Amino acid sequence: MNPWIMSLVLLLGFGVFAWSASCRWRLMTVGGGPYRFDQIGKRLAGTFRYAFAQEKMRRYPLAGAAHMLIFSGFCVLLLRSLILWGRGFDQQFNLWILGVGQPLGNIYSLFKDVFAILVILGTCVFVYFRVIKKLGRMTLSTEALVILGIILTMMVSDILYDAADILRHSTTAETQNATRFNIWEPAGSVVASALSPMNLSDGILNTIRHAGFWTHAVLVLVFLNILPYSKHFHIITAIPNVYLRSLDPPGRLAPIEDLEGKVEREETLGVARIDQLGWKAALDLYTCTECGRCTDFCPAANTGKLLSPKQFTVDLRNNLYERQDEFVKKDKSAHEPIDLVGPVINPDVLWACTTCRACEQECPVMISYVDKFVDLRRYLVQEKGEFPQDLATAFRGLENNGNPWGLPAQQRTEWMEGLDVPRLTDKPNAEWLLWVGCGPAFDEKARKTARAVSQLLNRAGVEFAVLGGEETCTGDPARRAGNEFLFQILAQSNVEVFSAHNVRKIIAICPHCFNTFKNEYPDFDGHYEVVHHTDLLARLIRDGLLKPTQPINSSVVYHDSCYLGRYNEIYDAPREVLKSIPGLTVLEPTETRDRGMCCGAGGAQFFKEEEEGTERVNVARTRQLTETGADKIASACPFCMRMLTDGLAAHDNEKVSQQDIAELLLESVGTPENKG
Repeated sequence: MNPWIMSLVLLLGFGVFAWSASCRWRLMTVGGGPYRFDQIGKRLAGTFRYAFAQEKMRRYPLAGAAHMLIFSGFCVLLLRSLILWGRGFDQQFNLWILGVGQPLGNIYSLFKDVFAILVILGTCVFVYFRVIKKLGRMTLSTEALVILGIILTMMVSDILYDAADILRHSTTAETQNATRFNIWEPAGSVVASALSPMNLSDGILNTIRHAGFWTHAVLVLVFLNILPYSKHFHIITAIPNVYLRSLDPPGRLAPIEDLEGKVEREETLGVARIDQLGWKAALDLYTCTECGRCTDFCPAANTGKLLSPKQFTVDLRNNLYERQDEFVKKDKSAHEPIDLVGPVINPDVLWACTTCRACEQECPVMISYVDKFVDLRRYLVQEKGEFPQDLATAFRGLENNGNPWGLPAQQRTEWMEGLDVPRLTDKPNAEWLLWVGCGPAFDEKARKTARAVSQLLNRAGVEFAVLGGEETCTGDPARRAGNEFLFQILAQSNVEVFSAHNVRKIIAICPHCFNTFKNEYPDFDGHYEVVHHTDLLARLIRDGLLKPTQPINSSVVYHDSCYLGRYNEIYDAPREVLKSIPGLTVLEPTETRDRGMCCGAGGAQFFKEEEEGTERVNVARTRQLTETGADKIASACPFCMRMLTDGLAAHDNEKVSQQDIAELLLESVGTPENKG
């Protein structure tokens, strides 16, 4: 070994990497960002779960297994690289605890060989995906094949190094016959046995040994220096990105603090340029592996819209890299300040997002997407006044009448006609506020849900009351559409009304209202116990306060609401209610639970025309549900209900009915009248 050459290799390798990493660090930190160094225990637990145990990788079994093999192999072989670098100065170098003959040394040698083979297998799987099967979700590039080639070469060279070493230390007799198999070095022994019949000279063996040694020692550093300039930068950034992930509920969007003050100071509302995204968003961009899992499950992408979450991230990252001189070297002449939407992100991409979080659910390295979409919308809506014209009607309705349709407030109570539904003004000590929401208050079909819920609560003896005409929109569609100013006005107004009525517990019929109250109103001093009606109904059935006895001899398929499921992890309660109904067979679509496809209504999409594509999202989702052969589609969201009803009409399917879970339960429980 040559200490001078090894010193030069290490100095150059780590020196160039330090410079590259420094540039990337300075580029990442040009913007501000949240404090993410709290709750260390929770962060470490999540890092083990998602980064080391790679829980989300398993959602794609073969690719996940291959990635886990490569990741585990690199962790094990990192120690091998340190040993080889040490042998560049002293060929007898070894960590004392791993020395020859030491128990741990033997165990490590075995692990090293086993994982080298496993890494080779994992690499072959990815070569298959890229060269033979050519998975559409992946970015198929020469760069990726080069990286895989480097990994493969490193493993092979390490095994050759061991094999040559084994042969050089064998006796002449052993070499002439068959090299003994060493259980602690299985890979090296197998290759040595294959080379043994060739009776290679000591000089040739020494050349092979040196070639294997230097190939591994140098390629590790070459690989390290490629990372900051490739999508494989995630090898370095993935673990920090998972550790620094947001620990807020998925359903919470961070508010724009001091909104009125920012307006007075003429500060940017939302995100206009790449340097305003913040350091954590930049770390997200560094960490994208371009695996395409996000786009694989994006409802907009799957129905032919321009939106691809993967491409959205790549475009932002490319823009950040292109402006490195401007931000890192402070060379303002390098680039003129440009807005992201338009030159970098097509507006149709931005407005096609349903905020369903399917992309975030699939991402194995915990990249967030919805917050970025909403931040860009905030700038367009509040600074430039640029948004789909349909949303102007919704905004005006919210401003003037407290609902996105602009209908008179007195119509909010029409669903109550003929029912015993107390108002909070008449029953101020009611335990629960039943929050009806705009959909069940104004949409004719969704009104049936409100009526069913109220009747079931009465049957179960739940003390509840409604606000009636005092109720107004929670502001969810305004916030998701980027109108943060309007959202905050509505939120503060509702919190004041709740305080006046001493509201502490809320039953929400709409998952969007449920999510907003539960996860976003605390930012405005609105702290309540919030339950979705399906969760409460399941509880009432378990407690024996509701008893489904009338059979419904039919089959039903349940559609998971994004804001109930992916946002708040409520999957079992709705199914529990359905399964409690005698005679009702509950079916599951292929795309179900946290992989259930969005109906297309979220993110204020319900109040605007869909972007151009090959198919409407609700039509595609309805087809998935009807393919189960179910007689009924059950939902737990008024907006899902309307979208799926329209989807059935688009399919000209009159055989399948669409009902809320509460309607089906009421049919089985019965009303006092039909109970005789």
